[in-house]
Amino acid sequence: MVTPEAAADVEVLRIETNLVSLNVSVYSNKLRTIVSNLEQKDFSVFEDGHQEAISFFAATDVPFDLVLLLDLSGSTISKRNLILKSTQRFVEAARPFDRLAIVTFTTETEIVSPLTSDRAMVFASINRINAEERGTKVWDAVKFTLDKVIGPKSAERRTAVVLMSDGVDNSFGYLPDEGSSISFSDLLENVRRSDAMIIPIYLDTERDQGPGNFVKTMYENARKTLTLLAQESGGLFYKARKISDLNGVYEQVINDLGKVYSLGYKPTNEKRDGGWRAVKVQLLSHPELSPRTRPGYYAN
Repeated sequence: MVTPEAAADVEVLRIETNLVSLNVSVYSNKLRTIVSNLEQKDFSVFEDGHQEAISFFAATDVPFDLVLLLDLSGSTISKRNLILKSTQRFVEAARPFDRLAIVTFTTETEIVSPLTSDRAMVFASINRINAEERGTKVWDAVKFTLDKVIGPKSAERRTAVVLMSDGVDNSFGYLPDEGSSISFSDLLENVRRSDAMIIPIYLDTERDQGPGNFVKTMYENARKTLTLLAQESGGLFYKARKISDLNGVYEQVINDLGKVYSLGYKPTNEKRDGGWRAVKVQLLSHPELSPRTRPGYYAN
């Protein structure tokens, strides 16, 4: 087992000469279930559909930076208590050597607490959270968090963003011209190039907006975008309408983020033409577990 201090040589999805390195998280399909230690023989890796031979394997406990990105727009006003209590419980579940940050957004994005391991500072910042009933620029908030809060890639720590939102960017709503300045396709490209895992917690506010096909379509699109953010970054998607919906999620997310299986392979396709290479990791003989890693890399 590699200690957090010894994890400096691990980087998510990089290429050194002709070695591709993957950081894989393994999630249990049942909450409050701890994933037992897995071995190299439990994994298989495919690039563009071709099975690759794993030449490097390590199980690593790593520290991580976790940003809690909170949607405080008008549409989530009924979920304010859920958001604040969930934020507190994530802080309580984190390990001493993990760093946390809190970022809130409406049409503007604000860093309430920068990345820190000082729990007292983080808890104090939760008590200062407040917001006016304004619109939502979800995609701009995610981009801001990737650029300004998490920052450049680090080989020493994993990074993740827990996005608590109904996902309804202004671009979907009644005032599309007041939506995020970044398009969703451009945001996905930024997510692909980042090391950060996006873990959306979907706040179900659809019933609060009343019936109608426009509202239904708006929320369907919002859920699709949140699901794609999770998929493209190797994260998981959760739904929450009430506090009890997240029982066990806090500890499970912390446990899953802190355990990394590092896999390395030399790709059969040795061309470095800048093209996208689709990567898939499978677990053999473990139907109760789901591996998550980035869906691919650019062969530069």
